[in-house]
Amino acid sequence: MSQHSTSPPRYEWRHPDPRRIASGHCVDWLAGGWRLFMAIPGVWLQQSLLFMAILFAVGVVPLIGWAVVLVAFPVLSAGMLWTAAETAAGRRPGVAGLFIGLRRHAGNLLMVGIFYLLGGLLAGLVGALVGGSAALTGYVLGALAGMGLTLGGVVLGSAVFMVLWVVLIMALWFAPSLVLFHDVAPLEAMRLSVEACIRNVLPFALMAVMLYVLIWLAMLPAGLGMLVLVPVMAGAVYTSYQDVFGERPALPEAPPATDVKD
Repeated sequence: MSQHSTSPPRYEWRHPDPRRIASGHCVDWLAGGWRLFMAIPGVWLQQSLLFMAILFAVGVVPLIGWAVVLVAFPVLSAGMLWTAAETAAGRRPGVAGLFIGLRRHAGNLLMVGIFYLLGGLLAGLVGALVGGSAALTGYVLGALAGMGLTLGGVVLGSAVFMVLWVVLIMALWFAPSLVLFHDVAPLEAMRLSVEACIRNVLPFALMAVMLYVLIWLAMLPAGLGMLVLVPVMAGAVYTSYQDVFGERPALPEAPPATDVKD
């Protein structure tokens, strides 16, 4: 296993104030994630396999597995972000870097996961209340009008849930990076993450569309493409974090093309 430093690189700043960026930067984020992956593909593939295996194993635990996955996600994500930061800085981290979140700011990273879980439960509750109240009204009215109101309530409740879930995704996008690299408090990190995404709504909307397409493509070869897409996404998140909150990272150069001899 290659040697790596025990502390993530630090970046000087006065205040974690997110900047506005051009919409085209979302392409740079994915390109940056790909270059980071290509710098140490073996380490990334091993981390990706461990990342997915751990979350899958935890997820199948009866009753509480799904909740533990949501809580553990920021902790493991922090490890991949740290690997991206080390790689961007020209170092070669090892596979064990995936677990850096268990040694650095573990409590705050776990709190981010807990708030993510609570936010998901709240989103589900609000969506159910909105849809359920309309469905109950439709039941009382009866006939066709009632059926229409009931159906509309279900659609409205689903829409409310989706909007709240998108806000949760925005809160989670930068939060692990802010906690890991700059020791920002969990709720403040999530607030700053939402603010950053709203300030840059167009590049993040385009990023969401591209990731949606890439996820479907990655799932085609029996899901094996996710072994590559997960670290590329981690690198893209780190690159976007540096773009919005810090100095744009010095990414490793793409490997030179080699001539193939017969």
